[in-house]
Amino acid sequence: MSIRINKKIKGYQVLAGDAPAATQATAPAPVEHAEPVAAEIIQMHEKLERPEILIGATYKIKSPLFEHALYVTINDIVLNAGTEFESRRPFEIFINSKNMDHFQWIVALTRIMSAVFRKGGDVTFLVEELKAVFDPRGGYFKAGGVYMPSIVAELGNIIEAHLKMIGLLKDSELSDAQKKLIAEKRAAYERKSAKKNSEIGTAGEMGGAMVGADTDDNVAPSSQSGTQVDESAGTFPPGAAMCGKCNTQALVLLDGCQTCLNCGYSKCG
Repeated sequence: MSIRINKKIKGYQVLAGDAPAATQATAPAPVEHAEPVAAEIIQMHEKLERPEILIGATYKIKSPLFEHALYVTINDIVLNAGTEFESRRPFEIFINSKNMDHFQWIVALTRIMSAVFRKGGDVTFLVEELKAVFDPRGGYFKAGGVYMPSIVAELGNIIEAHLKMIGLLKDSELSDAQKKLIAEKRAAYERKSAKKNSEIGTAGEMGGAMVGADTDDNVAPSSQSGTQVDESAGTFPPGAAMCGKCNTQALVLLDGCQTCLNCGYSKCG
């Protein structure tokens, strides 16, 4: 059936088959699918309840300032376990020792640090604050020639090592170029020292040959007059000074410039 249109066409609509326009207008709208709710990310805060079991590590401090060793235990809590946001944060710290002379300040310090751990936020500032504490009686050298200005500073050193282990602090490792440069400087210093010792030994042999055998009893053995090697210097050359950057007894004079054989620091830049 054809229909004649006598008016101007202002709009049009295409119908499917013989279905009326009303049926097409009341077609149901597509249903929008709701987005899944993201899982809640748990952050460290002071109201977080302590689990029954915590994981941690125990470190030993053997200082000449204390008769007995100190044992430092740092326990961690695992947040968002099993998710991509899983993290390990320090929760509490304990210090135990047979030495009871410093019991009061040790208990006070551990309680304050545990409260700071549980407060959340950036707790890495504790490292620098503790490492900056100096003992008025003087510090001591650890194995390897590392200088510790106080027992509290070594405690800060332990916390730094623990935070690096759990990933809160990144270890500032030397680049391959820096390691190569330090190895070259150390080899050059060792060659220079060996050459100097060889020249001293040759001069000593010539001087000894000129001395009569009857005066041998009045000459002190060379081992007694030589420089004693400090065992605390570790693998670094004897007589090395302490580096102000890494607190290691590894600063030597090389090419007229003080150079650290441990961290590569140089006063000449």
